[in-house]
Amino acid sequence: MNKSSFEEQLEKNGRLIYTNKGDSMMPLIKQDRDLVVIEPVHDRLKKYDVPLYKRDNGKHILHRVLKVRRDDYVMCGDNRWAKEYGIQDRHIIGVLTAVIRNGKEIKVTDTKYRLYVHLWCDLFPVRAFIVHVISKIRRIML
Repeated sequence: MNKSSFEEQLEKNGRLIYTNKGDSMMPLIKQDRDLVVIEPVHDRLKKYDVPLYKRDNGKHILHRVLKVRRDDYVMCGDNRWAKEYGIQDRHIIGVLTAVIRNGKEIKVTDTKYRLYVHLWCDLFPVRAFIVHVISKIRRIML
C-alpha cells in the first residue's frame, strides 16, 4: 500500500486533525461539524478504539473496534449495522484520541465519552437493529 496524505501528515506532525466525511460515525462525529484528532498507534488496538484505516482498495475509513481477534479486528461504524471483518494491523494508520466540537476538545478518556461508547457498543444488537430498520425505511421513502 502506498502512503496516503493522511499517513504523511501523521508522520510529519505526530497527529492529524481533519473534518470527517460521511455519516458512519454519527452521532459521535457529524460531517462538517466536528474535527477528529488522530494520533499514531503504539500497540495493538483495543475494543472500543476508533482507528483510521485504509482498506486494500485505498479507501480511508474511521470505524470502531468491536472485537479484537488474534490476526485481525471486527469493525463497525457507530451509525452502521453491518460488521466489517479482516482489518489487520497493516491497514491501521492511526487512532482517534479526541473529537473537537464547537472549539471544545472531547478526549477519548473523558468520562462522558466512555459512557457513550459503552452504552452504544454494549447494546450493539439493539442499536444495529434500529439502525438497520431506519435505513430500510429511508430507502422506501426515497
